[in-house]
Amino acid sequence: MSKIALTPNASGTGVFTISSPATNTDRSLTLPDEAGTVLTSASPVVLPKGGPTFRTRMSVPQTISLYTWTKLQFSIEIFDTNSSYDTSTYRFTPNIAGYYLITGNVYVTAVAQLGIFKNGIEDVNGTYESATGFSVIGLNYLNGTTDYIELYMFTEGATINTSSTQFCGTLVRAA
Repeated sequence: MSKIALTPNASGTGVFTISSPATNTDRSLTLPDEAGTVLTSASPVVLPKGGPTFRTRMSVPQTISLYTWTKLQFSIEIFDTNSSYDTSTYRFTPNIAGYYLITGNVYVTAVAQLGIFKNGIEDVNGTYESATGFSVIGLNYLNGTTDYIELYMFTEGATINTSSTQFCGTLVRAA
């Protein structure tokens, strides 16, 4: 039979209290079979289990017209852990409020710019590049209900076709 041992800190003066909730239902606390610190949902470093993470890509190259931001159409989900990416609207709308690392990359053969749009408004954009692969990275707060992210491209040199593209995001800190 296992034993329970409480070892007080010799320099501490506080009282360690274990309280049961006001309920008529029996509860059990099962600790993992490993050493370490037990974190709770109130701990600042804990992410919710199964936080939203996605990675998508385009099914075919997309034509980007001159002088206008064009939403990129990522229709193939490589993975989407919480069904937060919509392949019909090409939007990421997470269901957990928090801070998300969003990335996008694309290869083009003309001058272009890649941008992260939050709720339909330009939020983060990369630099103009020519005939190269380039990326845009942003850290965005999303409220977990109505905020959404899309990836757009802008060109002013010539109409271009995209290739080797991907759009990704992951929860890095819950709110």
